[in-house]
Amino acid sequence: MKLKFLKCLPVALAGLFIGSSAMAQETTTTTSEPFRTWSIGLTGGVLSQFSPIGGQYDFTKSHYNFGYGLYIKKQITPAFSLKIDGQRGEVRADNSKPYNDGGLNVTPFSSYSTDLNYSASLSAQVNLVNWSMFKQQNNAQLYASAGGGFANYTATTVSNPGAVSVKNATDDVLIIPVGAGAKFRLSDAINLDLGWTMNFVDGDKFDGYARGGNDRYSYGYAGLEFALGKGKQLAFYSPTAATYDEALAAKNTANALKSDLDAQKAENAKLRSEMNDLLKDSDGDGVADKLDKCAGTPAGTVVDGSGCPLKVPAPQVTERVIVTEADRKVVADAISNLEFDLGKATIRSKSYATLNRVAALLMEKNFSLKLAGHTDNTGSDALNLRLSKDRAESVKAYLVSQGANASRIEATGYGESQPIATNATPAGRQQNRRVEFTLY
Repeated sequence: MKLKFLKCLPVALAGLFIGSSAMAQETTTTTSEPFRTWSIGLTGGVLSQFSPIGGQYDFTKSHYNFGYGLYIKKQITPAFSLKIDGQRGEVRADNSKPYNDGGLNVTPFSSYSTDLNYSASLSAQVNLVNWSMFKQQNNAQLYASAGGGFANYTATTVSNPGAVSVKNATDDVLIIPVGAGAKFRLSDAINLDLGWTMNFVDGDKFDGYARGGNDRYSYGYAGLEFALGKGKQLAFYSPTAATYDEALAAKNTANALKSDLDAQKAENAKLRSEMNDLLKDSDGDGVADKLDKCAGTPAGTVVDGSGCPLKVPAPQVTERVIVTEADRKVVADAISNLEFDLGKATIRSKSYATLNRVAALLMEKNFSLKLAGHTDNTGSDALNLRLSKDRAESVKAYLVSQGANASRIEATGYGESQPIATNATPAGRQQNRRVEFTLY
């Protein structure tokens, strides 16, 4: 039995991986859509020694007893997944059923009952069928699975003479679960799972009777699978349908582009003819004849956009502004004495005297003034930017109220973006909360 077990396991797993590889080759389309790839499942059903594929049993009549299970599955591709699952329940059978020839099964035992304390296995699962080949998200699928694991069990036999029960010691045994089933997508998060798993046992005492290596048990079940995360389920995603949709969209796009290209070629030919007429420049002054209001200008004449000679502009006289040290002191005093209400743009009255001297200086010497508001990094960027702008505007408004020319004062807010000291200390933050005055 152990030799058969070791031969069956690689064959079953190889078949699943080859099938998965062939189906995964269809996944030639990538998508940015997030998929649900993790899921958990809860199942309930019947445990029995019965096998759909037939074979011999140590006991002739199978009983069907309740079993239940739990699994965790990771979907790796639309066609292939790995699953860890476990079951619990009871497997029972007896020798009350005669053979087809009427004879009875002659053994030392009349029946057995095996408590499946727990089983755990790792299986590869392949989705065999996509029901809707032209829909990217299907609603049903068939699957097959195979893997390996172990079971912990306690077998109890009832002997024929005197019907004496014998409880064997609890034991562990290797198993190969091979199964098939169907899933139906009820929503993006829930599936109905129907299946049957045949568990081949690598041992002869699962039924308490060591004879012939006939031990195995099956689990037929129904359950719910819960897909975790957000988005569609990768297990029901059809790469074939996605490829078909993309190919159809590409074909439609190509046809539309060809029509646009043909129309554009015709339009370009028409525009080329019109452009040649528009670009004709008889006097060579760089202005087309259609726009030239002064045709025939001498070669080398500098013309304006209408083709007429440009007038030489009179030299510009630049006003010279001289800022003295005394002027700078007036501004420095205003900066050092400038205070606002906490978190507001309201100027405190103690700042008025020095601001009045700045206003008088602007009117006397016709200076221009740039006001630049700054804050520390306390608060959000948006709040600090607005507060710095409001404070600069508040200073401008006060100076204008004292007679300064508003057109010569520029107020700008920079928020916390231009610190002159560290924001890690109270003193540094105090220096960064300022309004800078620049005369020019």
